Amino acid sequence: MSRVRIPSPAPTSLRTVDRSGVCLEAKGRHMGDGPASTAAPIERVPDEVAESPVDALRAADPVLARLIDRAEPVDMATWRARWSMDRFDALARVIVGQQIATAAASAIFGRLKAFIADRDPAEAIAGATDAELRAIGLSANKAASLRDLAERTLDGRLELDRLGEQTDGEAEAQLTAVRGIGKWTADLFLLGQLGRPDILPAADLGIRHAVQDAYGLDRLPSESEVRGIGEAWRPYRSLATAYLYGSLWARRRAMKDGTARGGAPDRE
Repeated sequence: MSRVRIPSPAPTSLRTVDRSGVCLEAKGRHMGDGPASTAAPIERVPDEVAESPVDALRAADPVLARLIDRAEPVDMATWRARWSMDRFDALARVIVGQQIATAAASAIFGRLKAFIADRDPAEAIAGATDAELRAIGLSANKAASLRDLAERTLDGRLELDRLGEQTDGEAEAQLTAVRGIGKWTADLFLLGQLGRPDILPAADLGIRHAVQDAYGLDRLPSESEVRGIGEAWRPYRSLATAYLYGSLWARRRAMKDGTARGGAPDRE
């Protein structure tokens, strides 16, 4: 069986800036190798020249550095805007679209929105009959998932308006408790809807292809292998994810010219 080579820890010298702006340097050991190195004040670094997230990613991973240098700069606020949607609608759209073609999912979701009209979405879905949901085009399983989403929203088990105040783990736990919503959906919600800075949707098929291409791997890496590689990108894994998706979208554009394979957020 072929194996994926995961990059070894890069830094032997760690340079950080404390709250007062003093640069601290620790040399000679990887973290966890014996006693901690002694940190001594080196110089005062103004806030405006502190290492940027992009520079931190470049320094942490030379493979990702090359990908970043080939790409257009990413502004995360602009990048997330393409994902923006009402939070309830975003989750309902994911449930509707599971295991069917994009065009079919869009049509069914459009009928669902027309059924809801000006009503509160959670109340409209919770009060809908089985026949009404079937007429929209929803399977029994998807109808049950949408009902669970609606009921949890109405009774407060899913606090959509307060997810932004919760930790990544707390928000993920509330999301994945909903029938039909797994970690992949939760990761994309945290990334696109909540704008969390350190999210890597490692189960996403597009991200796995992007990692395979960037690292020149001879097979598609598993979710756990992508997570292992992505450890080097903390605490900026969301930015790394944006660059990886960007590489796929660039390939999609090139594919129109018959030169490369493209991709977008997707799950196997």
